[in-house]
Amino acid sequence: MSQLTPSKVIIIGAGGVGGVVAQKCAQVAELFSDILLASRTEAKCIAIAEQVKEKTGQVIRTAQVDADNVPELVALLKKEQPQLVINVALPYQDLTIMDACLEAGVHYMDTANYEPLDTAKFEYKWQWAYQEKFEQAGLTALLGSGFDPGATNVFTAYVAKHYFDEIHELDIIDVNGGDHGYPFATNFNPEINIREVTAECRHWENGEFVTTDAMSKKASFTCPESVGTYNIYRMYHEELESLTKHFPSLKRAQFWMSFSDNYLKHLEVLGNVGMTGIEPIDYNGQQIVPIQLLAKLLPDPSSLGPRTVGKTCIGVVVRGIKDGKEKVVYLYNICDHQACYKEVNSQAISYTTGVPAMIGAKQMLEGKWLKPGVWNIEQFDPDSFMADMNEHGLPWKVIELDDFSL
Repeated sequence: MSQLTPSKVIIIGAGGVGGVVAQKCAQVAELFSDILLASRTEAKCIAIAEQVKEKTGQVIRTAQVDADNVPELVALLKKEQPQLVINVALPYQDLTIMDACLEAGVHYMDTANYEPLDTAKFEYKWQWAYQEKFEQAGLTALLGSGFDPGATNVFTAYVAKHYFDEIHELDIIDVNGGDHGYPFATNFNPEINIREVTAECRHWENGEFVTTDAMSKKASFTCPESVGTYNIYRMYHEELESLTKHFPSLKRAQFWMSFSDNYLKHLEVLGNVGMTGIEPIDYNGQQIVPIQLLAKLLPDPSSLGPRTVGKTCIGVVVRGIKDGKEKVVYLYNICDHQACYKEVNSQAISYTTGVPAMIGAKQMLEGKWLKPGVWNIEQFDPDSFMADMNEHGLPWKVIELDDFSL
């Protein structure tokens, strides 16, 4: 095992994912020797810190910070002088945190691309525009170190490196076979979840993105290891933008996610009555954004852990050429909701995002993934990340398929 240098990190965000990241960093205390968890609501940080102490015996510190306020962020970073900021706040706050890291001279990483508050756009252009600034500052910004985006990007890079001479088709398939027992709830931030699902679908076909109606293409997918058969729907996810850029041999790339009929019916009704809207409306003289009100009415995703049973199955199916012959490879991870809760008090959706965030941070702090500029996760060598997934709770398997179509 390589020698680990003790490092200080600041984790920004105290939701379900922030709790997992804090726990998993504390489990590697020889590297993450000083952890500060910061959020707009410090009480949430303190509650997580108490759980971390109970589970791992490690003490993490907490602070209050407004992630929308650059001067406030800079003051905290200059006072603490961490090696790295792990951003698991809302995607709307990516750019303010990046600005603060530049001003304070701190490396940056996140799990999801920046998204403007006023429009459902899932694009990297705003963050890619920081390339020169980070390069000139000698700082690294690692984008999208969650699961999808994140681990699925690394899966693609790993398969491309070890199994193919050239990859032509990519299907990212995210199945959540979990059941939380509520009539309707989202497994991560309701506002982000609903904006993703209701956005127009885009997939990559012959050198360009093709737009179709949201949820208009459906397929059936049988997961390995008796996880089950599920309806999956094609939708747009931001990793398609970076993967098609960094693997130009791809002729087709699609993202699929499972949804129950019950979930889709609730979402349809909520959309029909305007509750998924992102434009403010006037109510008794106050400006209210319908989707933000809905998010307050729904169960907090971080509360779903104790009651969620079942498994997730997330992976990539890649078709390409090796030694002149076509082959198909499926690389996947299966995660058990209750096993995750037992380990870190969280369901598998937060777990599968939080563990890769810790692993990405580990690659940076060990110096393996440090290069001035702004980088998507698949642009670095995948091997050490993949080894750490097996080591830290997200074991994966690779199988070759005779054929595959959706």
